[in-house]
Amino acid sequence: MFRKLKLLFVIVLSFSTTTIMAQKTYLALGDSYTIGESVAVSERWPVQLVKTLNEQGIAMADPKIIATTGWRTDDLQNGIKEDKALLSGYDLVSLLIGVNNQYQGKSIEQYKKEFEELINTAIKFAGNNPKKVFVVSIPDYGKTPFGAAKENQIAKELDEYNSIAKHIAISYGIPFFNITPISRQAKERPELVAKDKLHPSGKMYSEWVALFADDVAKIIKQ
Repeated sequence: MFRKLKLLFVIVLSFSTTTIMAQKTYLALGDSYTIGESVAVSERWPVQLVKTLNEQGIAMADPKIIATTGWRTDDLQNGIKEDKALLSGYDLVSLLIGVNNQYQGKSIEQYKKEFEELINTAIKFAGNNPKKVFVVSIPDYGKTPFGAAKENQIAKELDEYNSIAKHIAISYGIPFFNITPISRQAKERPELVAKDKLHPSGKMYSEWVALFADDVAKIIKQ
């Protein structure tokens, strides 16, 4: 009897280990939008994305997120270098960065240079496979109560930032998911804005995920 129980334990342990090993890994790089400022952990868009992929039958581990509110492109670069818990490679990598470069009035040329460097970093973490990387556009905070006073200026500047990010991403064969139109609905749909009157709510993040989850599923299945 004890031998049978031992054998059963070994089989269960082996199955559990295989299941864990089979989970796909995901690295999300960004700023406040990726870390989910002012929303619950479960409402962060990378967390919602993983949940959706799991529901589609793709076994995903919890996302590894390197992102902090207020980070510019150079801050993200430093954050990546300083993180000692990073794996050498991931099955999926995302990048969403730039709003704080714009907000702090940094050079657009600096953004262009550092964004491309971050793209190359993302590709490296994706096993040198750009097909396992995707970029998400910068949302327009000018449509929130916080940015309303400079709505037109913010829209114009973020369009320029997003144009650069899209051009660089496409030049590397990386998908660019444009969630900015969703963010611009916030002016008429206050439920899309978090309680801080600036960041997206969990509902807005869920609409982002609904926009690109199927495409991301195809990416990770490649």
